[in-house]
Amino acid sequence: MKLTDLTIHQMQQQLADGTTTAVALTEAFLAQIDATNEQLNTYITVCRDEALAAARAADEQRANGVVRPLTGIPLALKDIFVTTGVRTTCASKILGDFISPYDGTAVARLKEQGAVILGKLNMDEFAMGSSNENSAFGPVRNPWDNACVPGGSSGGSAACVAAAQAAGALGTDTGGSIRQPASHCGVVGLKPTYGRVSRYGVIAYASSLDQVGPLTRDVRDCAIMLGAVAGYDPADSTSVDTPVPDYLATLADGVAGKKIGLPQEYFIDGVDAEVKQAVDAAVAQYRELGAEIVDISLPHTKYALACYYVVATAEASSNLARYDGVRYGARVDEGGGLIEMYNRTRAAGFGAEVKRRIMLGTYALSSGYYDAYYLKAQKVRALIRQDFTAAFEQVDCILTPVAPTAAFKLGDKTADPLQMYLSDIFTLSANLAGICGLSMPCGINRQGLPIGVQLLGRAFGEAELLQTAYAFEQATDWHRQRPAVAKG
Repeated sequence: MKLTDLTIHQMQQQLADGTTTAVALTEAFLAQIDATNEQLNTYITVCRDEALAAARAADEQRANGVVRPLTGIPLALKDIFVTTGVRTTCASKILGDFISPYDGTAVARLKEQGAVILGKLNMDEFAMGSSNENSAFGPVRNPWDNACVPGGSSGGSAACVAAAQAAGALGTDTGGSIRQPASHCGVVGLKPTYGRVSRYGVIAYASSLDQVGPLTRDVRDCAIMLGAVAGYDPADSTSVDTPVPDYLATLADGVAGKKIGLPQEYFIDGVDAEVKQAVDAAVAQYRELGAEIVDISLPHTKYALACYYVVATAEASSNLARYDGVRYGARVDEGGGLIEMYNRTRAAGFGAEVKRRIMLGTYALSSGYYDAYYLKAQKVRALIRQDFTAAFEQVDCILTPVAPTAAFKLGDKTADPLQMYLSDIFTLSANLAGICGLSMPCGINRQGLPIGVQLLGRAFGEAELLQTAYAFEQATDWHRQRPAVAKG
């Protein structure tokens, strides 16, 4: 087995028994990046020298008896996390070569745990997209089929893990941006509860929806990475001060006697037949494992898409006002005065999708429309949250498809924003409600593309969610399937 084939927990074991070293692991992943990045376009910045220096330091610490859970493990970051000494672009021209003076909290926690950071990953610009085609650095290609999208906005993170270019990666999820690409690339992706992982040092898209989470090869790795970054952070006003459990302690407890809910609103006619078949097979597997399957209803689901795109764009309009060519980032100034400079900077710096969402959000917040759109959307959001609260009184976990289809072809939906937005129809409700959600592989279609199944858990119920996912994973083989590019 190649070093790049190992999971994080296998690497931990080999590092502990001296079978390999952090330097050997890091060199193996850098070689894989060199061999595949031109083809996939996953990395925006590769931190070769920094990674090798961190790996040497990790080996030295281990030799001196200083070992933490991620010591020497090579990981990568979506290019939305600010990092000291390494540029953070958010895949946008307007940030270009911006270098932060500090590390974001999630990055700092990975480093404190001994992780080796290999680089920064491609994404949809400012995390706005479902296909990773909205990047100033060009689209990421799906490792299973280079003619297909990897999903978005954390497409680089999902494709990187699937292609064995890192042992794991951090992404962000605003409306499905971890779970949907995880499904399209055949990896595990977790959106934690809002407030579980600090957003300090994450470039904001929609502040009440954004959440940081891991993308990994299997559920155990996901639990390890979540444990490394979760926890209260006083620097983030939305961080929740609640204890972080040991996610590995209950991982293997099984699902016998658990109630898993199937919401009728998520099993609709628009779902691809092969996706439905794979999800139905996952339901049957849970039944076999001793779980009780319960039909439930989330009645306000039909309003979720409209509600999300009002709330998210309104918050984006507010958050992206700071990119004005004055404080940091790109500036286009041809001497025409302040307003001219603002206009030229933002016109040149932002891509088409970001401009579209800023305009939609500005309209929703404008005088005379605030009550009709933004205020109403917040009221609908409260109803969606109540739906989930009521559902979790009946069941322990909710199971749904992740996306209506497997990965689609590059360019298929770029001309029709609404079709693109519908890619997230099954994932965005979890962000509106602030609950946790996970995507894991459950099948492969006739085109050889992976299919994912989504599990949703109650707020701060990540331990139970991971336990439920792990039971399915141990009973199936889907998580072991790899694209040819990862096999070398």
